[in-house]
Amino acid sequence: MTDFAALLRPDRGEAAHPLHLLDATLLPEWLKAHAGQRRGLVEAARFEGKAGQVLVVPGSGPYAEFEVLVGVAKLASLTPWCLAAAAEKLPEGAYRIEGDVPVGLAALGWLLAQHRLTTYKSKAEPETGPRVLLSKEPARVEELVRLAEATAQVRDLVDTPASDLGPAELERAVRDWASAAGAEVEVTKGDALAQGYPMIHAVGAAATPARAPRLIEARWGDPSHPRIAVIGKGVVFDSGGLDLKPAAGMRLMKKDMGGAAHALALARLIVAERLPVRLHLLIPAVENAVSGGAFRPGDILHSRAGLRVEIDNTDAEGRLVLGDALTRAGEEKPELVVDFATLTGAARIALGPDLPATFSNDEALAADLLEAGTEVGDPLWRLPLWDGYDEMLKSDLADLSNSADSPFAGTITAALFLRRFVPEGAAWAHLDTFAWRPVPRPGRPKGGEALGLRAVHTTIARRYRRK
Repeated sequence: MTDFAALLRPDRGEAAHPLHLLDATLLPEWLKAHAGQRRGLVEAARFEGKAGQVLVVPGSGPYAEFEVLVGVAKLASLTPWCLAAAAEKLPEGAYRIEGDVPVGLAALGWLLAQHRLTTYKSKAEPETGPRVLLSKEPARVEELVRLAEATAQVRDLVDTPASDLGPAELERAVRDWASAAGAEVEVTKGDALAQGYPMIHAVGAAATPARAPRLIEARWGDPSHPRIAVIGKGVVFDSGGLDLKPAAGMRLMKKDMGGAAHALALARLIVAERLPVRLHLLIPAVENAVSGGAFRPGDILHSRAGLRVEIDNTDAEGRLVLGDALTRAGEEKPELVVDFATLTGAARIALGPDLPATFSNDEALAADLLEAGTEVGDPLWRLPLWDGYDEMLKSDLADLSNSADSPFAGTITAALFLRRFVPEGAAWAHLDTFAWRPVPRPGRPKGGEALGLRAVHTTIARRYRRK
C-alpha cells in the first residue's frame, strides 16, 4: 500500500513550494497584489479560481522556483477533495499551503490522489515522485493517514478480481489485520456452518470447495466495555445464482463484497484509535455461484434465528447471509449494530452512486450519522423503515419471503427483511452502499470506493470517546 505517512508531514519550516488556495471571490484580490508576469499568466491560462483548476506560476521565494494556484469552490468550507487535482498534477516535491487556512480533511484528497492499485499492470506506468504536503495541523496528521489507509484498503479489496479474492482470501485479510491489531479470529465453515448458519451455507453451497462459504468473526477490546457489532456483506462474486444475472448486471459483481471491505476498514479505524469498546466484526463470506448444489427459487431455508425463509429470488442473497450474521451478533448483546452491504440496485436507481441509502431503528443514531456525513464530506441519505411495506415480504408457506412480490420499494423491503434479524434493544444502522465510483474524479479513480465509512467512523468515535 502507498506510504501515506511519507506524503503528509508536520510543517517544521523546511523549504516548500507555496500553494495559494483561491476561490472566485478571492482571485481578484490576489491578482491586484500580484501585478506583472504572474498576473499575465493567470489571465492567459484563464484561471478563474474554479474548483479543480491548478496553475503553476513563477515563484518569489528562495526555494520556490514556482508557486501553485489552486482553485477551490469556497475557501471557507474546504471539501476532502479540493487538493486532489493538485496532488495528481504537480511534480515531485514538498508543498505548503500559504495563509491561515485550516486544511483539515482536504489533506485526505491530497493523499488518496497518489494511490493506485497497480498489481495487474504488466508494464509499470511512469512514476511521479511523491508530492509531500507540509501540515500546519500536526495533531491531525496521524488521523488523516489512518483514514487514507482505511479508504485505500476498501478500494483495493473491491478492485481485486474475484479470481484472486474468494472467501479464503477475505478470511486472510481479516487474519492479517487481526494479527497486527491483537484481535481474536474465529471462522465457522463446513458442517458447523451448515448447522449453525444455514442461510450463509445455502447461499455459498454452489461454490467450489476452494471457495467454500464461511462466517468470519473477530473480537477486540475489553469485554467490560460497551459492545458494538460491525457486519459486512462478503459476497465475493454474485452471479445471481439460478436467477442468473444478465452479463451487464454481472460485470461488476466482484464488488459485491464491498460491505465486507467497509466493515474491515471500520474495524481497523476503531482499533487504531483504541476506542473504549468491545468490537465484534462479522463477515459472512460466500460466492453466489451456479452448480447442482445451488439453492433454488421456491426453496425454504432455515435461519439461525429460527425463522423460515422462502426463496423468491436467488439474486436476493445478500440479505440472507446478513440475516444469520445479525442473529449471531445479537447473541453477544451489543448496544450498537452497524451493517454495510452492496444490497440493492434499487438504492442506486433512487439515490445514484454517491449516496448510501441509510436505515436506522434509532432516531438519535440516524441523526448522528447524517450530521457526521455532512460534516466530513461523506454524505448519507436516510430512507424509512416503512412498516406498511412489511406485507410485501409475506410468504404463503414460510415466515417470510426473501424478496418482495412487488417491483416497488426494493431498497426498503430489503432493509425490512434485515430488521427481522436485528437484536432486540440494539440501536441499528444499515447502509446500502454502492462501494464503486463509475466515473473518475480528482482523488477518486473509477473503481472501488469507500462510501459511508467516514460518516460511520466519525459517529462511533464521537459516541464512545464521550463515554
